[in-house]
Amino acid sequence: MVNLLRYRDRALYDGHSEEAVCSGREAYRRRYLPVFQRLAANTDYKLRFFGAVAARLVGPEGAQWDDVAIVEYPSYASFLGIVDSDAYRSEANHHRLAALEDFRLFVAEARGVGAN
Repeated sequence: MVNLLRYRDRALYDGHSEEAVCSGREAYRRRYLPVFQRLAANTDYKLRFFGAVAARLVGPEGAQWDDVAIVEYPSYASFLGIVDSDAYRSEANHHRLAALEDFRLFVAEARGVGAN
C-alpha cells in the first residue's frame, strides 16, 4: 500500500470533544498510528517507509502531500480485515479522519523489474 498524506493544520474531531487540541500530524502519528499498529499486530504487516515529502518534482498543480508511507501486508484480505473491523472503526478511524485533510491510498503489487 502506498499512502499519500496531507494533514490538517488542526485535527478536526467532530463528535469527539474529549480529544485534546492538536495538529493533524500529531493526531495521525501519536493517536492513529499506535492504535493501528496494535490492531494490525497479528497480521505480519511491515512498514517499509514513512517519511516527509521533500519536494514535488512532477504532478498536477495543487497536488501537495506532507508524508508518504509504504506498508506491506501479507495479502489485501489481511489489510481489509484490519480496516473493516469494529475495533478499527471505534478506536482508530476517528483519529485518521480528524488528522487528514486529504489522502490517497494505492494498492500496489510487486513485480520483477522489466516484467510486462
